[in-house]
Amino acid sequence: MSDESLIVQTGRGAPEYCVIWLHGLGADGHDFEPIVAELNLPENLSIKFIFPHAPMIPVTINNGYIMRAWYDIKAMDIGSAQDEAGVRLSQKSLEVMLDEQIAQGIPAQNCVLAGFSQGGAIALQAGLRLNKSLAGIMALSTYLPLAETLESEKSEQNKNVSIFMAHGDSDPVVRPELAYLSRSRLEQQGYMPEWKEYRHMQHGVCAEEIEDISRWLTKVLVPKG
Repeated sequence: MSDESLIVQTGRGAPEYCVIWLHGLGADGHDFEPIVAELNLPENLSIKFIFPHAPMIPVTINNGYIMRAWYDIKAMDIGSAQDEAGVRLSQKSLEVMLDEQIAQGIPAQNCVLAGFSQGGAIALQAGLRLNKSLAGIMALSTYLPLAETLESEKSEQNKNVSIFMAHGDSDPVVRPELAYLSRSRLEQQGYMPEWKEYRHMQHGVCAEEIEDISRWLTKVLVPKG
């Protein structure tokens, strides 16, 4: 990404774990930065949270308006007419971000790829195809992109990766039906996503979800000592 990513660290000492967290359409890295403090993670869990900014691109569904997006949205039905080239470009960008953390001494198995909406779609796209074992994938209010290519492209290294999926039952942007279909497609490919659904929640995050995210992160990022 052209803009410097935001970094928030929890715990004490050098980070042993990493969460790369991608925002949704039209937002930026600041969007989820405040949530880190609300997670109330254990002090012995030293995590580097990285919040990248998506590039500025024209978005078809918004009359070509230029905004931060991980890929173009071409139709109201976001599960159709997908921007495969854009999705794959952001997939590669996320892989580069992960490789940078590995080069700095945090192994892939200590890393989580996370995202909300568009960002969650890229976390799934990259994580399920990555040839390095991850600690987990966190997919919030999102869906599985390019589902038809997953069977031929999925990686052996992450066939048992921990996946956390959360969604509001009143989401008007990524309809719950698309999320259910995505979960089903993952299960058909042998994955066992942990599913959480929140009543009356629209396209956002609620307090109960933050608690669930904290619990899941604490489970998949096991501190030493």
